[in-house]
Amino acid sequence: MGTPDDDVFERFAEDYDRWFDENLAAYRAELTRIRRLLPHPGTRAIEVGVGSGRFAGPLGIPLGLEPSLPLARIARRRGIETILGKGEAIPIRTGTCSSVLLVTVICFLDDPVPALLEIHRILAPRGTLVIGFLDREGEVARKYRRDTRKHRFLSRARFYSIDEVRDLLGRAGFSIKEVESRAGFSVIAAEKNG
Repeated sequence: MGTPDDDVFERFAEDYDRWFDENLAAYRAELTRIRRLLPHPGTRAIEVGVGSGRFAGPLGIPLGLEPSLPLARIARRRGIETILGKGEAIPIRTGTCSSVLLVTVICFLDDPVPALLEIHRILAPRGTLVIGFLDREGEVARKYRRDTRKHRFLSRARFYSIDEVRDLLGRAGFSIKEVESRAGFSVIAAEKNG
């Protein structure tokens, strides 16, 4: 979303999706933690950066936004209604979404603030954003910063600390409701102000 290296997700969509099967324990742990902080999705929930639908599907989120056509096709096969687009310009009416999920997307944005402002715009008053990300100080992010042969997807990532994400959310008009961080994967639930 918004990086010059978006084509890695176009060319290697199946490899990206396969990671979840090859790392089932980590995937299930992330899914469980997100589920705990995500309000019941309902029909007005959306995952921005839905990828291959690995989170939206099991969490019951009916709609996804995705810039990669190959990943969007995989998400559609998983039953997610998928819109092609980027988080910086979401083609959804203002104030119509009850909740938004954003998982491991913030690290691929050139500037997260425009996307967070768009998410704020599409959320209904007091709507919830749940954001999952690899914490810069966590084990996974440290590993890929040290590894010169970095994983083809995470080599394009810019990792943030929990405090930095809190600041970004505050700048976009969100109040933090809950933070959970374990094993280098952090989940923040935030509420739309105003």
